[in-house]
Amino acid sequence: MVGIRECREEDLELLESCIPSPGRTRRHAARFEQQRRGLTTFLIAWAETAPVGTGQVLWHGCAAPEVRQLYPNCPELNGLGVWPPELRSQGIGSAIIDAAEGLARRRGHDRIGLGVDDDNQRAADLYLRLGYQETGCRYLDRYHYIDDHGTRHEVVDPARFLVKQLGRAGGVQPS
Repeated sequence: MVGIRECREEDLELLESCIPSPGRTRRHAARFEQQRRGLTTFLIAWAETAPVGTGQVLWHGCAAPEVRQLYPNCPELNGLGVWPPELRSQGIGSAIIDAAEGLARRRGHDRIGLGVDDDNQRAADLYLRLGYQETGCRYLDRYHYIDDHGTRHEVVDPARFLVKQLGRAGGVQPS
């Protein structure tokens, strides 16, 4: 059983030790700072006192211009991950997705999207099973990381954007 909640500043050190960012990237701190600025909600999955997964809702949508043009005002679930790998396929990713969808509904959004890299069929299968639909929108997912030697690496992955229509929040209360 996992619990999902927004990241707190005091979580960052434990997050980094349990779910390490690649190299010197300090990805968790950067995501927390985006949340602090109101741009995102950085979600953490907890198994008792250990973080076991993360996901980030980008309230202004996907950074790729071709996605933004076709899906303006569509929040994006980004950076979904479960760690360590042996915990995958146990419902943790689905719980993070469900929490993100609930947040989007409560903020008045009628849909949410996410990108999936072409080489990640396992994730694509999960998203499709959870009701996300192919849009035909393809883009290049661009990001970087800094390795242990301080070298910056640019990564460009071919990806596709999936969207899920959300029902109304109705009587659902925030958790």
